Amino acid sequence: MFHKEGYKIILLTFAIVVASVLLIDYFIALPWLRTVLMLGVVILLILILQFFRNPKRNTILGEHTAIAPVDGKVVVIEEVFEKEVFKDKRIQVSVFMSPINVHVTRYPISGKVTYSKYHPGKYLVAWHPKASEENERTTVVVENDNFGKVLYRQIAGAMAKRIVNYAKVEDEAIQGADSGFIKFGSRVDLFLPLDAVIKVKLNQKVRGGESIIADIEK
Repeated sequence: MFHKEGYKIILLTFAIVVASVLLIDYFIALPWLRTVLMLGVVILLILILQFFRNPKRNTILGEHTAIAPVDGKVVVIEEVFEKEVFKDKRIQVSVFMSPINVHVTRYPISGKVTYSKYHPGKYLVAWHPKASEENERTTVVVENDNFGKVLYRQIAGAMAKRIVNYAKVEDEAIQGADSGFIKFGSRVDLFLPLDAVIKVKLNQKVRGGESIIADIEK
């Protein structure tokens, strides 16, 4: 199953691959070179297909849990001052996605979308300290009565050139549901209440829509 954001790119890549194979077969006489070039264009198609895959996830809805919004590796767990929306201290958990990870973004909690904003910006590498403030990004806040407010920020990386965000203010978010997509390498930051109990560790790999990032007792 592929994500709808990849349909056009997949069709275009497929057309390019077919045309390339036909041209290689017609113009390249050396058998070994013809084989290498054909393998190259087929590998390109495989990479595009795996990047835009959208596997079904078994989300267990939890009123007191926040789940991973994306696949990837936890690269930051720290208390920070969030200055765009909350303007106070929060626990930041950041998940870095490599180009081979699934890049679908999912809602970390259920609730009402209270904030959604797109910021144009640079394309620093996703792990750069200033990436969360200077790169192209979107900021979304979801609130419910049990967990409170959770902010997640999609951040473009050096390879990512487009962030897709479906969340709109007043939308009813469903935990684990598709909320956007980031194309080609990036990261997502979660900003959680200070009383949230973090359930992941640095360098841990997580699965979007399934892995529990934090829970909260109320």
